[in-house]
Amino acid sequence: MSTKQLDMSVTPRIVSSTDVFSGPIFTVKDVRIALRTKDGDDVTIRRQLIDHAPAVILLPHDTERDLYLVEKEYRVGRNGYVMGVPAGLIDAEEDPRHAMLRELREETSVVADDYDVIEAAQCYSSEGMTNEMAYTYVLDLHKWHYEQQDLDPDEYVSYRWVDWDELTTCGIREAHSFIAIQCEQMRRMRAGR
Repeated sequence: MSTKQLDMSVTPRIVSSTDVFSGPIFTVKDVRIALRTKDGDDVTIRRQLIDHAPAVILLPHDTERDLYLVEKEYRVGRNGYVMGVPAGLIDAEEDPRHAMLRELREETSVVADDYDVIEAAQCYSSEGMTNEMAYTYVLDLHKWHYEQQDLDPDEYVSYRWVDWDELTTCGIREAHSFIAIQCEQMRRMRAGR
């Protein structure tokens, strides 16, 4: 156990960063960071960082029919086909709300014509290992229409509309999806539904 007291008013300084893996979705970096101590010295720590583009997660709600759009697709973290809500990466320089509407159309064919956006959360996926910022929304769809689904070549997504009871029991286990569902649950409770 370290006996050094850190001066947490001084911004940590990256001493070195080496890419140890680079893939199409993320890069793993081996990072050495200097932390200032209260006596003015630096201590160097080593961490691994998953350098990841920001992501968007959305819970689409058809307000006229009071139905929610869910997806089923393969997820490597669970090695199986799992239930979830539309989500995807935000392109460089893309506004998160634009990415939300793009991902909705690409994955589910749904194009929002008249809608309201509720920001459920903007948070890191896991500060201890990644810089991925996740923007989580509930999307109230007042009017919408279908267009062509536009999936990536290695992406296979099925989708369907479900009622509130099925949404809360269909087996969604992803943390950001829970945030969106809990946000919607609070809204429903306030509205007396």
